[in-house]
Amino acid sequence: MVRYGSVIKVKPEKLKEYKKLHADVWPGVAKTIKECNIINYSIYHKDGFLFSYFEYTGDNFEADMKKMAADPITQKWWELCEPMQIPLKTRRKGEWWAFMEEVFHQE
Repeated sequence: MVRYGSVIKVKPEKLKEYKKLHADVWPGVAKTIKECNIINYSIYHKDGFLFSYFEYTGDNFEADMKKMAADPITQKWWELCEPMQIPLKTRRKGEWWAFMEEVFHQE
């Protein structure tokens, strides 16, 4: 299992809409997340930043992310979410949410 943290900004005028959308995640989106070996997925908000945390239990992260990106329901979900977000300028090429370095973990 690998833990992932990532960050992105949310447009202040879209925060309420973003929270409402995520309060009732589409079943097809939730299903795809599970099918792509992601568990314990959370998104937090603070001062205009969204922080996501999830655990990946599969053995080919890149393939699972391609599978997720190919899912038509997930694509429609992203079409709604992406205009609400502001990616960090420091993100790596190909990232929307910027992955973070884990500097501490305790079980």
